[in-house]
Amino acid sequence: MRHKRRFNFAQPVFFSLLLIIGMFLGFKFHVEIASLLHSKTGNKIDQVFNLVDKKYVDSVDLKKLESETIEGMLSQLDPHSVYIPAEDVKKSNEDLEGNFEGIGVEFFIVKDTIYIVSVIPGGPSEKLGIKAGDKIIKVNGKIVAGKKIKNTEVTGSLRGPSNSFVKISVKRIGIASLIDYNIQRGNVPLNSLDAAYMAAPGIGYIKINTFAATTYDEFFEGITKLKKQGLKSLILDLRGNPGGYLSAAIMIADEFLTAKKLIVYTEGKSSPKKEDFATAAGNFEKGKLIVLVDEGSASASEIVAGAVQDWDRGIIVGRRSFGKGLVQEQAILNDGASLRLTIARYYTPTGRSIQKPYNDGLDYSADLYNRMRHGELTNADSINNDAQKQFKTPSGKIVYGGGGITPDVFIPLDTSAYSAYYSQVVAEGILSELCYQFVDNERQSLAKYKNVDAFVRNFNLPAGFMGNLLKNASAKNIKYVAQEWFRSEKAIRLQAKALIARQLFQKEGYYRVMETNDPAYLKSLELLHRN
Repeated sequence: MRHKRRFNFAQPVFFSLLLIIGMFLGFKFHVEIASLLHSKTGNKIDQVFNLVDKKYVDSVDLKKLESETIEGMLSQLDPHSVYIPAEDVKKSNEDLEGNFEGIGVEFFIVKDTIYIVSVIPGGPSEKLGIKAGDKIIKVNGKIVAGKKIKNTEVTGSLRGPSNSFVKISVKRIGIASLIDYNIQRGNVPLNSLDAAYMAAPGIGYIKINTFAATTYDEFFEGITKLKKQGLKSLILDLRGNPGGYLSAAIMIADEFLTAKKLIVYTEGKSSPKKEDFATAAGNFEKGKLIVLVDEGSASASEIVAGAVQDWDRGIIVGRRSFGKGLVQEQAILNDGASLRLTIARYYTPTGRSIQKPYNDGLDYSADLYNRMRHGELTNADSINNDAQKQFKTPSGKIVYGGGGITPDVFIPLDTSAYSAYYSQVVAEGILSELCYQFVDNERQSLAKYKNVDAFVRNFNLPAGFMGNLLKNASAKNIKYVAQEWFRSEKAIRLQAKALIARQLFQKEGYYRVMETNDPAYLKSLELLHRN
């Protein structure tokens, strides 16, 4: 089995998600640790700081002032050049490094009780036999249940340096006494591949949530597994994927393209043009390919989608992607803080830049909201492509630059099933809480579902579940409106089933349920069966 080269450098609630993506997108970058050069304006800045330090009427937090000065400077450049204080650098890098140091569990707090939702494969807790559904009652002998504990407090007590120990006591269904564990913290893998399974005979599905240092290896393992199961066509889901390492995007695009085809090139004022080409090796160069994108797909996701589209290699399905075509380089400052500075733009094989505008007084952060307001997310005719930035693929298909990847097949955002009521029961955690309690109480009866296929086919929410939801929502002062309820009941039921599946079968269970009513996913199956 061939293994390619490795690089050492490695939806209501909808608007909230988009806003978060808009805020943090700039943290996804092509890393290249660089020496920080002396600024030409350094002397003047130093003079001002010295004057403030020695002469200002009141005491000043110079460290805070310094950080705010740097942030103000970068705000005049582009939306993705950012300053990260030293204390935040490690945390900001964890998702891209592919691991963190801790005990390896995902948890959810319900009524002041910490429920373990899932145990991360390969982490310290899995090795000791800790199970999803366990409730953490004590940490290092201190009772944490019923203490109005916050998520940050739980994370702070469970994470720590590798090889250090933390003692936890858990309550498990069917066992009267608490079970004590002395857990040696270690590196916990962060998976960037959420699911890899056969969606239909011959059709595989892979979902990638970010492009991290481990993404290619995870993808390779996933597609190898699917090929053994008869993979002929592939749906690659990059929706909501904000990007990450350029190198990971290049390696995955290489899997689909034949040798010597250009994948991407980068170029900037002080960064000479650098081209990346596909190699002779490729794990899926001939099968039918569909790539799913949406307004949350950015950066490295757009590199993959752009290369596939520009070479007529596959069909892009969904909605126009985010539009981030800037490359950041990271410089480590002398106090451990870091500066991620935009040094180049990347271009797809046809030569198009997909970076959306950010100058001329445009509100960059409001772009996604404006897309919705103008109807772009629900009507393909509302997509505002720049006619001056047309490019042609080898087959003569017109593609556009200047603001994201426009899909070949448009899938409108389905807002008909969602309501303010739906948004509230999800955002307030009421639906999640009810699902976790249901699994906690019914884990034995749920054991009859031996695999996710059986669960998806046969499980239905029991009588009384939705009544309990209405009751719990009312207790949280969420007003029942009949029209909103009937509009979103189906979507609530689907989400509830998916959340239950997640507890039983990890993330794959969640996606297997949600995709039974996913227009883009279902359209992809239709296209692959048709062609």
